[in-house]
Amino acid sequence: MGAFLVLAVNYGARYCFGVFLKPMAEDYGWSRSVISLGASLNMLVYSLGAVVMGRLVDRTAPRWIITTGALIAALSFVLTAFVKTPLAFYLVYGLMCGTGTAGMGVVVANSSVGKWFVRKRGTALGITTMGIGFGTIVLTPAAGYIVEHLGWRVGFLFLGTVVFIVGVTLSQILLGKKSPEDHGLAPDGETTSTPPLSCDAPAVDERPSFSAVLKDSRFRVLAMGFGAGVMVMMSVFIHQVAFAVDRGIDRVAAASSLGATAMSGLAGQFFFGWLSDRLRDPKYAASLGMGIMALGMVFLIRAEDVLDLYLYALVFGFGYGSLAPMMPILLADRFGRQVMGTVYGYVTLFIGGGGAVGPILAGIFYDRLGSYDIVWLGDAAVLLAAGILLLNLRRTEEGPRGERRSAAPGP
Repeated sequence: MGAFLVLAVNYGARYCFGVFLKPMAEDYGWSRSVISLGASLNMLVYSLGAVVMGRLVDRTAPRWIITTGALIAALSFVLTAFVKTPLAFYLVYGLMCGTGTAGMGVVVANSSVGKWFVRKRGTALGITTMGIGFGTIVLTPAAGYIVEHLGWRVGFLFLGTVVFIVGVTLSQILLGKKSPEDHGLAPDGETTSTPPLSCDAPAVDERPSFSAVLKDSRFRVLAMGFGAGVMVMMSVFIHQVAFAVDRGIDRVAAASSLGATAMSGLAGQFFFGWLSDRLRDPKYAASLGMGIMALGMVFLIRAEDVLDLYLYALVFGFGYGSLAPMMPILLADRFGRQVMGTVYGYVTLFIGGGGAVGPILAGIFYDRLGSYDIVWLGDAAVLLAAGILLLNLRRTEEGPRGERRSAAPGP
């Protein structure tokens, strides 16, 4: 529950940024690419921070990691309400917010939860990552209403307050243990001291180096596949509301489409986690999710009114729901649960790079072409390629001396 709610406030606050894009551009006279660069920097710093957070969460309980992240993120949202120049915006929202939200992100939350489960890992992570959708459903319409009636600055103050209260409180009360072994338990709530199905998982003091992981083709496939998916996701989330308003759709209704995406994502997050526990290889669930996202982009290209926009949101959102649970599920399946924080941090560095590229590229294409059509078409193609790539993800990898390495048995 603690991880669920921390993800809710973190990603709900970050993913509603699209609500602020057009009013900030109108208020300051900045182009959309200038403002999108702030979101891209936020994602890039977030991914760099995730490497550090991943190694920390394999060593210590998430309590103080999340508390520190919540304090920094809350302050950054408050300060963003008072920025006057693009440079100040980049420093506060890009650097500070990216750093803080990394401490509250999926690397910390999902790695912590993933260490508690083996047989039911997919379902557990699916439920945990539903917090992302829940937070977006709640915070995006709320932010849209506040921006519409009180202004975008009050909207940022509201987000800062929510992140501070929820992030700090929950991390201190509910997230004080690193693993089930700290409670004298084994994964899946077993009372035996022998962890089921995970006897070959690497020990914590055997955390792989970055160079060793980078040589592993499984890591490269995961990084490229999910990096492409997050690149599309971020380009859509940052520009979706502005696109809808450009099409003559009311701003609050347009902002609510993000909430509809997240609501459908809730179902997707649970479904793909549940499905991965029932497939011979969870990679098939991940590939299916990419395909459904691509179909959603086709609907967005054709969207002309509110009904079209919500149809896109429901389809794309359901597929997007696969991203958050499938990444840690596949990492634990291929590399073992005890080091998933470290490897998760490494892969997030590349995924974040894709996420950072998405918003700024979409902004540049819009500024030059005056339309998002080519952006959405390119996004659909990228998602199809990512889905095909993930189908080639192997379970074993050749070691540096020619030996075969295999991950801990999956669910």
